[in-house]
Amino acid sequence: MHALSDNRIWVTGASSGIGQALAVALAKRGNTVIASGRNETRLQETRALCPNHIHCLPFDVASRQENKEAAHWIKREIGGLDIAVLNAGTCEYINVHAFDAEIVRRVMEINYFSLVYGVEAVLPMLRNANHPYLVGMSSTVAYTGLPRAEAYGSSKAAIRHFLQALRIDLAREKIAVSIICPGFVKTPLTDKNDFAMPFCISSDMAAAYIIRGMRKRKHEIAFPLRFMLLILTIANLPSRLRNRILVDTLTRHPDNQQRGKN
Repeated sequence: MHALSDNRIWVTGASSGIGQALAVALAKRGNTVIASGRNETRLQETRALCPNHIHCLPFDVASRQENKEAAHWIKREIGGLDIAVLNAGTCEYINVHAFDAEIVRRVMEINYFSLVYGVEAVLPMLRNANHPYLVGMSSTVAYTGLPRAEAYGSSKAAIRHFLQALRIDLAREKIAVSIICPGFVKTPLTDKNDFAMPFCISSDMAAAYIIRGMRKRKHEIAFPLRFMLLILTIANLPSRLRNRILVDTLTRHPDNQQRGKN
């Protein structure tokens, strides 16, 4: 178990939701937290929850150059980095009746490539840390294809695969890598969902799960258990049965019921 205190930790996507809850929880454990996001006003709200331990660093995670500039700021102002939690992301769902490839490109850019840019930016600093640790945000949707998740699910599956491969390549350098795979968490992002979210938990509870997993440096920090069991059960069903269950789920969605009447 790692104490998870007195570290320099960068948390992206810290202006709301899981990122904000995690940044505050880590700061309250005595860590120096650099909270990043695009909205400086919201970042200041995050900082106000633990002002002595949180620094605000606003920038656009989807920009490779801005990731590098943010890392340079951390090295100059904080002196380096021990832990990076690359959490920033978005979610958009696909309407297959009006398929728009731009949605896929946009979600991949924000979710997947922003994490890749972040890894590129932080690795030089992590290599100089005593106990370096890299944490990335994926999702339980990465375990199997789900209705309307062609963009979001693909980005999260790409993140999971990327970090699994990276863990192997960084093992000799003793840089630990964890993948966070949450189920439904109540955030401003999921508040927009127009479907039931089974076993939904609060952002604070999600942060507690993540910190528990980070202390153990678990390869995969997946939660909550009941939702994980549900997703893994579906993912491991024979393909025809899994497809039938998910098609039935999709056809019950109000938008698709309405389209069937047209």
